[in-house]
Parts: sequence; structure tokens; C-alpha cells
Amino acid sequence: MKRSENNRPRRLALAWAMALAGLAGCASEKTPATADVAVSRAAVDAAASAGAAEVAPAEMQSARDKLMRANQALASRDYQAAADWANQAEADARLAQSKANSAKATLAAEEVQRSIQALRDELSRNTSSVTR
Repeated sequence: MKRSENNRPRRLALAWAMALAGLAGCASEKTPATADVAVSRAAVDAAASAGAAEVAPAEMQSARDKLMRANQALASRDYQAAADWANQAEADARLAQSKANSAKATLAAEEVQRSIQALRDELSRNTSSVTR
């Protein structure tokens, strides 16, 4: 028996092991990419609910575009690109949501300032009528 014939079962086993490892690697990349896309979708939805489309339309559009690209990459089984696009979409969505929250806080602060001024005016009128 030739020595190369003795190695044939080993080579076959090695080839199978490499194929299985490759499949496991693909599956392990898919799970995080799918999770990243889901997280970015939730971030886009949260930003939209916060009113970011009105306050930060460019960031919202960018987040939606990147989320669409992440979904396309996921469908094409390009899991690294899907994860990258998803992470970028999430960052854009969080920025848009922050801008929306900041705008709401600014409006609330302005309303408080108007209320304070109204109270000062009322107090001033009451004080001047008491001193007359």
C-alpha cells in the first residue's frame, strides 16, 4: 500500500472539517449582522417616534438609506457589509433622535421662560396696585 493512500482518509476528514468550519463561520457572522440590523431598525423607529423627521430630516433620511443598504447586504449574505451599514444607520438615527430631543427641550425651556415672565409681570402689576 502506498503512503498517499494511507493519508487519503485523513485528507477527506480534513476537507470535511474545513467545510464545516467555513459553514459555522458564515452562521456566526449572520447572527450578529441580523442583530445589528434589528437594533438599527429599532433606533430608526425610535427616532421617528421622537419627531426626528421634522427636526433632523437629513439624518433621518441617511439612517433610512443606510438601513435599506444593510437589509440589501443581509439579503445578499454580505454579513460584514450588513453589520457596517446597520451600525452607521443606528448612529445616524441616534443623532436625529438627539436633535429631536434637544429641540423639544429647547421649546420646553422657552415655554418655562414665558411662564416665568408672565408671573413676573403679574407680580409687578399686583405690587404696583398695592403701593398706590
